[in-house]
Amino acid sequence: MSLASEFKEFAMKGSVIDLAVGVVVGAAFGKIVSSLVADVIMPPIGMAVGGVNFSDLAVALGTAPDGSAVVLKYGVFLQTIFDFLIIAIALFMAIKLINKLKRPDPAAPPPPPPRNEVLLEEIRDLLRKGS
Repeated sequence: MSLASEFKEFAMKGSVIDLAVGVVVGAAFGKIVSSLVADVIMPPIGMAVGGVNFSDLAVALGTAPDGSAVVLKYGVFLQTIFDFLIIAIALFMAIKLINKLKRPDPAAPPPPPPRNEVLLEEIRDLLRKGS
């Protein structure tokens, strides 16, 4: 089997395609959540703490040898932490919902046994009667 045909077989497996779709959807979801945090959640939080724009929070450490300012942008880091927390909560809620949908209904009766199992039980019962 050639390397190209092995790669084609590997790439066409369902799990690889599912992973690719997951990565693309995850990247889009990450952009949506980043926008949610930066544009919807952080401005009210900034106003609540005194009109602070978190992305502007920084500490000047000095100047670099080339004359540019060296700045520690901890506000952007805080915003990234909020991004992560919201993504984690959203994923937790989505997984919780998916797991809830996967669980069988507790009120539903158990499924009937397979036909071959029923036939085997009937044969067993007939053999017991004959003994």
